[in-house]
Amino acid sequence: MSETATGTQRVMDLFSMRDDIVVVTGASSGIGRAAAEIYADAGATVVVLGRDQRRLDEVRDAIAATGGTAHAYAADLAAPGAVDAVLERIVAEVGRPTVVVANAGIAGGGSYRTEGGAIGRYPDEEWRDVVATNLNGTFETVRAAARVLPDHGRILVTSSTAGLRTDPMVSYAYGATKAGIINLARQAALELAPRGIRVNVIAPGPFKGTRIGGDAVLDEAGERLWEETIPLARMGTMAEIQAPMLFLVAPGNSFVTGAVLAVDGGALALSHGMF
Repeated sequence: MSETATGTQRVMDLFSMRDDIVVVTGASSGIGRAAAEIYADAGATVVVLGRDQRRLDEVRDAIAATGGTAHAYAADLAAPGAVDAVLERIVAEVGRPTVVVANAGIAGGGSYRTEGGAIGRYPDEEWRDVVATNLNGTFETVRAAARVLPDHGRILVTSSTAGLRTDPMVSYAYGATKAGIINLARQAALELAPRGIRVNVIAPGPFKGTRIGGDAVLDEAGERLWEETIPLARMGTMAEIQAPMLFLVAPGNSFVTGAVLAVDGGALALSHGMF
């Protein structure tokens, strides 16, 4: 950031990412895609990662169509060593990342109030899949990022308000893993602080366009259930997650690390007595 800039230019410099290479996992849809798009709009070279090459290519092409620069790499980030391998390719083919966003995650079915969601019936395979993607995959991503990032790089981890409290609207595995990655990120923030690498967590509440609660497409009844848990009386939109995602990795955010930012329409302020 320029030391002499003033006014509007100073504000723009606080959020400019024109010198950054940003890797975003789980970027083929939802919050990951929204994040990739805002980073590209802020001037970054964006690398989108996920399992589906076709959908990643669509994100890359959409960013390019608006004047941004993006690359797409498919990888199963839950597989041991997969993140290290794909980051090595990115360093060789795109350049060394300065920001890594560990966003990939899955819902793992419905809550205990749904058929098959109660703890006595929750499938072992589903538990293992969610742990492999959400917890192990995030650990693999943060570890690989710590190895490849330069000093003063940034790591952002996507958790959930379900990781900060009990939540009868999501699965056992989802809540447990989202809680786990918060402490994973905060521990990494302590370790990496001497290198100037900042590690923060974003904890979204209910947003349209994600698979929270296990539904690929949330119907009107499902939306009403979520809206009843939110003081602002509505779910968030993808546009409303972009500014917080940008803030947490932007150059101007130079003295925030180990933080957990809830973006939830006030949901965490409520008691669960309403459920």
